[in-house]
This record gives sequence, structure tokens and C-alpha cells, in this order.
Amino acid sequence: MTRDVVVVIGAGGIGQAIARRQGVGKIIVLADRNADGLQKAASALTAASYVVVSHLVDVTSRASVRALAQAAAKEGRVMQVVNTAGLSPNMAPVDKVLEVDLYGSAVVFEEFGEVIAEGGAGLIISSMAGHMMRPLPQEDEEQLAHVPADELLALRCLQPGAIPNSMVAYMVAKRANFLRVQAEAVKWGQKGARVNAISPGIVVTPLAAHELNSEIGHVYRAMVEASAAKRMAPPDEIAVAASFLLGPDAGFVTGSDLLIDGGVVAAMRSGRLPTPQ
Repeated sequence: MTRDVVVVIGAGGIGQAIARRQGVGKIIVLADRNADGLQKAASALTAASYVVVSHLVDVTSRASVRALAQAAAKEGRVMQVVNTAGLSPNMAPVDKVLEVDLYGSAVVFEEFGEVIAEGGAGLIISSMAGHMMRPLPQEDEEQLAHVPADELLALRCLQPGAIPNSMVAYMVAKRANFLRVQAEAVKWGQKGARVNAISPGIVVTPLAAHELNSEIGHVYRAMVEASAAKRMAPPDEIAVAASFLLGPDAGFVTGSDLLIDGGVVAAMRSGRLPTPQ
């Protein structure tokens, strides 16, 4: 009997939480660039009785993502694809943030759009940062949505003069994720599949801890304090929302982005926090 496959790219806190929730009775293809982190996450899931196939992947390499997609398709019907891979603005320079968070995301959409099964669903874990900036010029937004992935990084709006630092790169990349989801929803729809995005706020993961302990940690703490929820979220809270978007109850939801930030962006809109320029 052919088994259903759930592909989770990124073996961090959110990726593991989604894998635990979605992987019951399915084959989990868990992928990450970090071999040690991948092995630990796969072992923990296997010890909890999940069926796990681990696979190294570099989302900045089309060949690597294509190999992952083909490997997943050999395991069974690829019904769910979740991309949690990403770099925070304090972890890498501009070019690397754009390469991973923007180009890599587009490549995953394109390659897994070729193998997703009818009735399947895709999901990218983006960021509330994409909601913090004003819309880009219409031409730029159209290009970020529709230009083939391998042409993205050459766009004029992504050159050094337009992207002065890694924070701006991160915000643009996350806005592009949502624009890309809208465009890919049309393509995936031709195969009877859906694709959506989640834009989390501050989630308690090692990546968040890295930011909180960095020189800009006070910015993140101010966001928590100004938000309506006045707290950070556990990864499992994101997994609950992911379960809805990936499942049958969201059959009419595609090309959408769900903001889950405890009210941080609302605080910005109301003037309780400064809006990034």
C-alpha cells in the first residue's frame, strides 16, 4: 500500500513540532542542511514511533532541492510539504539572507510543485517581518512574485543599493514569500494542490534565542512587551495553525498568509511600536 508522505524542510523547533503533529501514520521525510541537527531530530522522532527518512538538503541549491523532491516522491504520495528553512537578520549578511530566505523558498515551491500529489498542500513558515514594511513598487512586487527563481537575485530591487542591511533583506524576503505563495497557488492549483504561508512572531526556538541574546535583543523584548499577548509562542502553537492549513478543513484556503504574532504588527499599526523604515 502506498503511504502518504510529509516533507519537512528544516529540523529546528518549528519543523519538529509540525512533523510530530502531521506525521502520525505517514512517512516523514525530514530534511536539513545541518547533519548533526538532522540526525538528532530524526532520532527523537523515530524514538517516538514515527517513520522518518532523513535527507540532507541545501535550499540554495536547485540540484539539492530537486534530489529531495525526487527522493520524497519515491517514498509515496507527497501530500504535505512544509518549508521552515531560513536565516534571521542577525545570523548572516545580506546576500546569504536573500539566498536562503528568498531564492531558496522559491526553489522549494518550484521543485515540489512538480511532485505534489493531487489533494496535497504546501506551507512556508515565513515571518511577521513581511508585514512590517510598506508595499514595494508594483513592478518590484510583480517580479518578486513571478520571475523564475533562478532570475530572482539579479532583480534590480535586490541589489546592494536597494538592500542596505540584513534586516531590510530579511523583511523583503519575507514579503516576497507571501507574494510568491499567491503566484504559486495558481500553479499548484492546476495539480489540485494548495499552498499557503504562516508568518509567525517571536517563537521560542534556538533561532529566537540567538536574536534575543544579540545586540538587537532589546528590540525583540520591546515587541513582546508592546504586543497584546505579551508573550512569545511555543513551536507547538505554530504547528496547530499549520495543521489546519495543511488539512482538509482548509480546502478553500490557498494563496493566503496567516499572521500569528500575538499582536506585534497590530501594536506597530497603532503606534505603540515604531514601524521599521
